[in-house]
Amino acid sequence: MTKEYICIVCPNSCHLTVTDENGELTVTGNRCKRGYNHGISEYTKPMRMLTSTVRVENGLLPRLSVVSTDEVPKEKLKDCLNDVYRVSVKAPVTCGDIIIKNIQNTGVDIIASRSMKEKE
Repeated sequence: MTKEYICIVCPNSCHLTVTDENGELTVTGNRCKRGYNHGISEYTKPMRMLTSTVRVENGLLPRLSVVSTDEVPKEKLKDCLNDVYRVSVKAPVTCGDIIIKNIQNTGVDIIASRSMKEKE
């Protein structure tokens, strides 16, 4: 089986080809070791960082940007986003505050990626 990916690790954006022959994986098209590792990771267990926004009650702005503390499995990304979309926080919020702990039992937290003051 062969799959193709575009590496997102560095600005080179290498076109990777990952081939699985009886469980032995080979990666071609990478210009560096990081590209090789990315190809293997994408084929075996794709992961993604999650960035989004949540509603803010009584904040200076109506939405607060949030980010995951680590990558989450790609197959859980939609469920994680659904959890994020249901959340509303009250201002004030400090950058780094945990908004959702252990989202979808991944061991990853969703944190505020900026501070938000209260409306005066």
